[in-house]
Amino acid sequence: MSSSESRIKNYKNKGKDVADLRRQRTEVSVELRKAKKDDQLSKRRNLDSEDELSSPQNDKTNQVPIMTITEIVAGVGSNDRDLQFAAVQSTRKMLSRERKPPIDDVINAGLLPRLIEFLACVDRPDLQFEAAWALTNIASGSSTQTRAVVSAGAVGPFIKLLSSNQSNVSEQAVWALGNIAGDGPDLRDHVINQGCLDPLLSLLTPATPVTFLRNITWTLSNLCRNKNPPPPFSAIKQCLPALTMLVHHSDKEVLSDACWALSYLTDGTNDKIQEVIHSGVVPTLISLLQTSEVGILTPALRAIGNIVTGDDAQTQYVIDQGALPYFRTLLVHTKSSVQKEAAWMISNITAGNTNQIQTVIDEGIIPFIIEIIAKGDFKSQKEAVWVITNLTSGGTSEQIAYCIQAGVLGPLCDMLSAKEAKVAIVILEGIMNILTTAEKFGEAENICVMIEECGGLDKIEQLQSHENEQVYNAALRLIEKYFADEEETVGVAPETGEQGNFEFNAAAPNSGFEF
Repeated sequence: MSSSESRIKNYKNKGKDVADLRRQRTEVSVELRKAKKDDQLSKRRNLDSEDELSSPQNDKTNQVPIMTITEIVAGVGSNDRDLQFAAVQSTRKMLSRERKPPIDDVINAGLLPRLIEFLACVDRPDLQFEAAWALTNIASGSSTQTRAVVSAGAVGPFIKLLSSNQSNVSEQAVWALGNIAGDGPDLRDHVINQGCLDPLLSLLTPATPVTFLRNITWTLSNLCRNKNPPPPFSAIKQCLPALTMLVHHSDKEVLSDACWALSYLTDGTNDKIQEVIHSGVVPTLISLLQTSEVGILTPALRAIGNIVTGDDAQTQYVIDQGALPYFRTLLVHTKSSVQKEAAWMISNITAGNTNQIQTVIDEGIIPFIIEIIAKGDFKSQKEAVWVITNLTSGGTSEQIAYCIQAGVLGPLCDMLSAKEAKVAIVILEGIMNILTTAEKFGEAENICVMIEECGGLDKIEQLQSHENEQVYNAALRLIEKYFADEEETVGVAPETGEQGNFEFNAAAPNSGFEF
């Protein structure tokens, strides 16, 4: 362990190490994809009537009346290929067009085995296509419905269809496998273990139409999703070259899904983060931080943020690739979710070594963080608070003094009114870090005066009656250690220098608070 790493672990951190301070935030790993992105990413169903154009029988499709379930069962059970086709097409139409598709009715009628059999009808690609489409729609339903398709044995036949010489059939197979893989880690691994990656990746050619490429990329992203457990390491290595290529594509949907896939792969252990770094994709992800397309920016930012949750070397790699200058813009982005993610990433950098903290300071990022604490959306404020507390946990006295000079104490104390206990705990820890460091140079009293003048002492006192025991204890420790004799002390305002800047006692040691 280097001397700087040792100092970070032992100085003010109460036993915490960098891994403790850096946060992968498992609890919010899907938060950004809720609403429309979540609907898109996990499962898709062919609902658009324009999709009829993909059918080799599109000139007849609207002329065929939809059969009843009883008629469909009879049709698929016959030996007449045309009747089988009509029955399967009716099934697909029924599943595609109704607001509440009768998926359970189709499953309960025992149609799944026959639909899967029709996937092997190479002499009738139109029948293959309709059966694949019907099964895709079933697999896009609830988890129970998806698993019914898998239990009936559809995965192997779908993987075989990836190599079909009929592009609409192979595309439908891609779509179906994406629906299945998106259901959860066990089905994702089942699809991978059945051998889907080689034929799927072989579909990525310069001649692949962009609409087809979107589905392939989306399916790849589902094969990279979920982390309990994560995808097999061999699968990660196999997908990375394709994803590295896809993040250079000009299509927004392709680019977005490729970035989401990379964000999933980086949301894990350091060895997986390192594999992504070795792929050479990080500089491209960083360049995407300047895009105006939020659907691309969001997953690119999440992927970069995940990388800096790794070790110091991985964090330093992101810094060395020039990521930090983009954050002055990202921290004032019109989307609060982007501000939040940007602040989260910076908090993981200030959890690093003092050189990394200094890089954040040198880039002029701290004033933006303080502005978020003062005026930002609450979720962004929470992340910004972590930036300061991590900095005060592992930073030098000069770095902590810089934050005070930049005006952090007022906004930080104002945030003590937040109702969320965890926020109060993090802020109280940051204030304790500041006072502990100031005390080493005989400057704790001056900081106490500043805290009192901005209303912080009143808020800390109020927290002594907080229902959360950790909040209560943290507030009590601060009061007892630094404010217990408040009424006996003479409030002496901090000295100012020639330019009016706040300065600590000039008699402090050379390593003390200086500006």
